[in-house]
Amino acid sequence: MIIWIASYPKCGNTWVRSLLSAYYFSKDGEFNFDLLKNIRQFPSPYFFPNKINTVEEASASWIPVQKKIRETKKVYFLKTHNVYGAYKGNNFTTPDYTLGAINIVRDPRNVITSLMNHFSINEEDALSMMNNVHRNLRDRNDKDNYATYSFISSWDKNYKSWKITKNINKILIKYEDLENNVENTFLKIIKFTNKIMKKNDKVNFEKLKKSIKTTEFDLLKKKEEKEGFDEAIYSSDSGKSKAFFNLGRNNNYKKLLKNKTIKSIEEIFGEEMKELGYL
Repeated sequence: MIIWIASYPKCGNTWVRSLLSAYYFSKDGEFNFDLLKNIRQFPSPYFFPNKINTVEEASASWIPVQKKIRETKKVYFLKTHNVYGAYKGNNFTTPDYTLGAINIVRDPRNVITSLMNHFSINEEDALSMMNNVHRNLRDRNDKDNYATYSFISSWDKNYKSWKITKNINKILIKYEDLENNVENTFLKIIKFTNKIMKKNDKVNFEKLKKSIKTTEFDLLKKKEEKEGFDEAIYSSDSGKSKAFFNLGRNNNYKKLLKNKTIKSIEEIFGEEMKELGYL
């Protein structure tokens, strides 16, 4: 069965994934990038070793792979940016294969600045991306292979698709809560995952704190600068990889965005932002 770490891109998915991999897949909570291999992205070529030729073939392959995962009778954490729902007539997942979901959401005014850096796009294009209900993602290096194809839709539709799911265990985590009170927020996640995995172990607070300490943004940024990071995107202009861990707490939309863009985001996503306490 699968525990999804689900979010729209650049909402903190990799941070939560790093915390979980350090806590569950290390001896003492000491994080390193190799631990992320225990929590892979879905979909990805790891799950589809043969070439996927079309979007339709990609979406039709999602459930069969998850069926194989369920047959192992093990619990897998998987990262995804896909919406919860059907695409091209095929479900992304169902309660038959999903044990639970950690849905991460972030203020869209700060999401947009991260998208701009990650995809090397301007404010207008980033806003258009966030508001595109038909938006998808595919690794640029895959060319004609659709193994990484994800249907992410718009920021609000992505968030709401996981929010309204029924018959699965789920928890909503705000990126801002991780920033402002990471220990209590991560403890909340661990209690949730232990419960749905039916783990009776008491929370290992020493390991939890070490997991938090070794996944601090500045440390991850330095590790990327020294070791590189496989999930960073290469810039077609420079031929070099863009920094994945870029701004951290310096990502402040008030200092980085035009007032026009801020107002547009608040108008487009106002209902969801009010619901989440962002407005």
